[in-house]
Amino acid sequence: QLQLVESGGGLVQAWGSLRLSCTASGRAFSSYSMAWFRQPPGKEREFVGAIRPNTGTTYYADFVKGRFIISSDNAKNTVYLQMNSLKLEDTAVYYCAAVISVLVYRQPNNYNYWGQGTQVTVSS
Repeated sequence: QLQLVESGGGLVQAWGSLRLSCTASGRAFSSYSMAWFRQPPGKEREFVGAIRPNTGTTYYADFVKGRFIISSDNAKNTVYLQMNSLKLEDTAVYYCAAVISVLVYRQPNNYNYWGQGTQVTVSS
């Protein structure tokens, strides 16, 4: 039903910034909750943050520490992850995920639509 495509990953120096995009197609995403997850090398997938596009309400993992901002452009069916003050430990594959729900979840098993992921590598 819903297709998600991430873009914007790449190589960035520590303390730099990067903006990731997730564009949805196939359905209007007004009825979805959308989230960002990441998977560092050798670790399990972890929650980064989420947004309810209908309202703009956002939720963040504690490790973000105010550095990341999630937003949406509903006219473009796109969700963004603005990443500032990047650290070496932010290196990971970043994934966009969605679920048809009025609720937002922090566990990846609750999401049934996923993008292909985009690699973010932070260097010193």
